[in-house]
Amino acid sequence: MTWIDISQPLHSGIPVWPGDAPFQYDEAGSKVNELDVNLYIGKARVIHLPGREKIKAEDLMEKEWGGISRLLIRTDSWRDRNVFPEEICHLDPDAVPYLKKQGIRLIGLDVPSVDPIDSKTLPAHHALWDAGIHILEGAVLDNVEEGIYELMALPLPILGGDGSPVRAVIRPVAESL
Repeated sequence: MTWIDISQPLHSGIPVWPGDAPFQYDEAGSKVNELDVNLYIGKARVIHLPGREKIKAEDLMEKEWGGISRLLIRTDSWRDRNVFPEEICHLDPDAVPYLKKQGIRLIGLDVPSVDPIDSKTLPAHHALWDAGIHILEGAVLDNVEEGIYELMALPLPILGGDGSPVRAVIRPVAESL
């Protein structure tokens, strides 16, 4: 089966976070070079939740899980990746306990943050960190259908870094695997 590139292409005109870089939400957190790469390789479930302001636990309860610990959510809320969005679909922090109960260890979204763009407190980031759930932001899932995929999205081992671009790829796998 063919790999599908879900990476945001990097180029000189890529839209960047307004102002400086994104706020580092936990200075005591793991650095990129300390992350367990196994979290970023393996089976992942892609779900499609379009037309929402935020993703709530009840939205997630409508979907099948099947014991998969990596979840990619296609929201379709970042329409033009040549322009940094003013608003995005974001994760309701109250959904995090449900994700943890389902065994999710990595959550990915097709937007630049799990929190609203204008958030200063980053409640979803903190809730996910406290639950031991890692974040993959900015995945390009525009034409990806719901289903189970093999995921590879390795962060670069930037010494002391608090974030990293990834080359993220997926390919469909049979439900029975």
